[in-house]
Amino acid sequence: MTGQPPLLVTRRATLVIMTLPSWVPDIERKPAPQPLLLVQSFVNTRDLLQETDVLTDADEASRWLHESGLLIAAETALTAEDLHFAREVRESIRVLIARNSGGPALTASHLRPLRTLASASPPHVKIDWAGQVTLGPAPHGQLTDGLAWLLLIVRDAQADGSWDRLKTCTNPECLWAFFDRSHSRRGQWCDMASCGNVIKNRNLRARRASHAG
Repeated sequence: MTGQPPLLVTRRATLVIMTLPSWVPDIERKPAPQPLLLVQSFVNTRDLLQETDVLTDADEASRWLHESGLLIAAETALTAEDLHFAREVRESIRVLIARNSGGPALTASHLRPLRTLASASPPHVKIDWAGQVTLGPAPHGQLTDGLAWLLLIVRDAQADGSWDRLKTCTNPECLWAFFDRSHSRRGQWCDMASCGNVIKNRNLRARRASHAG
């Protein structure tokens, strides 16, 4: 990928070299495998620590959505309502991922954007030339069609067991989505050097204050 070096990911004794697509954030250090990487990167279009959000500007959002393949038709113009709905879907998916990190139980409010999306763009049944029957998204002429593709990726990841490894950073000021490749599956932070140490030091200060009190 132009402008972005290959990423080295260590899992046990195996060194895996991954070249990330252009639509993956430059700071990504714990990428999920494809196609779950698309869900992870969609959630990470909002960076809480840097206070940036790709889905707030129509031109920037359009570029990212076209690069990632979630929007195909070049003539599709994104409205303010489109962007608002995309952000709602993103935060709803973030809450789903947070459950893998011990986050709160899902509520009707959390799930409403995803249920609205599922109703707006139901998946299509496809039969390939080998006779295999699969579910696929509608042609990505509308934003909802591309967003619905994310739900199918989540569905497949839940079925193959990779979904449980996609988590959100337990630093409440971060909530970055990361893929936990640890053998124990007990990863908590997107980065130990930043969020991990922040939370550990914060907890240490709280314990000391409690003992002092």
